[in-house]
Amino acid sequence: MHNQKRLNSAAIALRNARQTRQSIMQISQSYKISGLDEAYAVAKINTDFKLNQGARIIGKKVGLTSKSVQQQLGVDQPDFGILFDDMAFLDGDEVPVSPLLQPKIEAEIAFIVGRDIEGSIPSWGEFVSKLDYALPALEIVDSAIHDWKITLEDTIADNASCGLFVLGQQPISIGSLNLAEVKMQLEHNQKIVSQGSGAACLGHPLRAAWWLARTMCEKEIGLKAGEVILSGALGPMVNVQAGDLVTAYMDRLGSIRCQLV
Repeated sequence: MHNQKRLNSAAIALRNARQTRQSIMQISQSYKISGLDEAYAVAKINTDFKLNQGARIIGKKVGLTSKSVQQQLGVDQPDFGILFDDMAFLDGDEVPVSPLLQPKIEAEIAFIVGRDIEGSIPSWGEFVSKLDYALPALEIVDSAIHDWKITLEDTIADNASCGLFVLGQQPISIGSLNLAEVKMQLEHNQKIVSQGSGAACLGHPLRAAWWLARTMCEKEIGLKAGEVILSGALGPMVNVQAGDLVTAYMDRLGSIRCQLV
């Protein structure tokens, strides 16, 4: 009971931080959240809370796949978070960042699941056969932890630092291009601020998405047909605020843009 009360208190602290837009100190310290199991348990408490409030899960994200982002945040392995319907926008949309605390943006490759991935852990072939399309994407990450001074437990408990995301409108067949060789250029108010490639994402974006699929099956969560997979950053993330215009170019995947308001 004592442990569950501690996990609940950590979840409430994160939830209140986002509701009040007031960042807090590391919950890994304040609530002694230690290890991945405890961190994911805190995240699940808030996932269940959102679902009870009427939110709907529309995808999952892989975080911390880029070495540059790992170095920025001082962590050394991927994590995952849950994407809800109130997080999603499309290319060209105005995206309100006022609900966020400390937004940063990164360019990614997204995948759309074509058939359910659940049950036994999928082989590479089984996994690839159940994906339909790739899309360019922008993820606006956010942290409830003050000044982004996070441990791996902090970001996992905070739903992998999820904020909002923007998807391209034109789906591309995943077999039609080498996603590891996709070059990315991110512009912030028409200035180049981040560059990278698909290889920055665990060596290949599909490898990152496969890690997610295996992890979801291990945890008996799975991935449903139509869900979005955000596979991880292709380059360093960049601070943003209301008024910014952000555009990412990704070779044959095309470009994606959003105006932050």
